[in-house]
Amino acid sequence: MNKKTTPADLFLGILALLLISVSFYQTWLGLQQIFGPASFVIALVLSLLLLFLCWMLRNAKLEGKPTGSLVGIYVFIASFCFIANFNALYTRFMKTDIYTDELRLINKSYTELENNIESKLSYKYNKMTAQNIEIKKKQMMEQIKDPGNKGIGERAQALIRDIEKLTGQKVDHLTPVGSDYEDLAERMGRQIDNMISDLSPEEQALKTDINNATLKWNKNIQELLLLSKKDKDVLSQGIIDESLAEYNKLGSRAQTVLGNEKIHFEPVVSQTQEVGKIGFAFEHAIKHFGMYQFVVLAGCILLDFVIVIIILLVTGPDNNRNNRGSVFNNKRSGNTLIPNN
Repeated sequence: MNKKTTPADLFLGILALLLISVSFYQTWLGLQQIFGPASFVIALVLSLLLLFLCWMLRNAKLEGKPTGSLVGIYVFIASFCFIANFNALYTRFMKTDIYTDELRLINKSYTELENNIESKLSYKYNKMTAQNIEIKKKQMMEQIKDPGNKGIGERAQALIRDIEKLTGQKVDHLTPVGSDYEDLAERMGRQIDNMISDLSPEEQALKTDINNATLKWNKNIQELLLLSKKDKDVLSQGIIDESLAEYNKLGSRAQTVLGNEKIHFEPVVSQTQEVGKIGFAFEHAIKHFGMYQFVVLAGCILLDFVIVIIILLVTGPDNNRNNRGSVFNNKRSGNTLIPNN
């Protein structure tokens, strides 16, 4: 007589199917970076093996047989799913944060490179005065381009007077070509640069380019960070690649123009190119371990290992199954009474 399916069997079967189905999907996504289209078949095979081992483990427990070898095989196979699941889930949860950190680091790198280059340039004034003039100049340029008050208005004129006091020279008030106030701001800035600097044409061009690049990428990155999560995930890698390409060109150019003795530049490589790769997911999680990383880790353990733990804990030997057999194989023993005649 076969053992009937119990509610416990049904519950464990449905639970195993649900958990391993989710694990299958995440394993498929997590292995795509390595195996491409073949990841679907690999994930399916691994998931079917896990389901089969769950069934074998329950039967072994019911029959009172040792389960150590089956558990070992399960852990070995589930480990592959765990690694792939972690990669897929971590990438999904943390991709936006990884991109955001990289973009902010690029902004910081541009500012540091700009400051480093300007500190190595030669000026007619002492360093403190030159820095103050540079700050006033940038404020003036932004004021001239201000959409709400374009041109050399009262605030821009006040900044120009401050610059004149610092330099002891007269600043000419240039006029815009048509309504091109971007061009006006650039020409006013170059005029002040020429007043305070003692630079070669190459150094002057380098200074202008690093200033413009820093302003441009600071603006572009800030605008990108204000977008929705979906848009950031789509657009970030392109902005990162483009900004770093220009950053590396400017850094190498600065080293050539100023000389190795003045500035040492190391090209920067985007870390986000590794997003989606298994090694990067674990490396990033270890370096930035916190609540999000813990949640992803716990989720992966839940998907791949909790079902086998439940089976081992709630399943006990089935005595009816162990004692079940044919009535013809059962022998009765006892004493035979022989009457005395």
